Amino acid sequence: MTIVSSKEFVTDEDKYFDLALEEEVFVKKGNNMFVVQNYIPNDEPDILCEPDDDFYRSITGEELLQRIYSDIDRKFANRIK
Repeated sequence: MTIVSSKEFVTDEDKYFDLALEEEVFVKKGNNMFVVQNYIPNDEPDILCEPDDDFYRSITGEELLQRIYSDIDRKFANRIK
């Protein structure tokens, strides 16, 4: 595990990205700490591409707006009269 300041990281990014392949690299900026994570090889993209149940329940932005407008109309229908 290596901890570096944000200034050190920006100065020598390639060194720390290469190091992140072998061990955890943390970049400290103020009171915050960020981790430089190892990459996922391009030959295994299916790891991140499997849809889950939430994906199948999702709606489009247009459907969301229609539902919001219908809720607003229903809630304020009696007040407008």
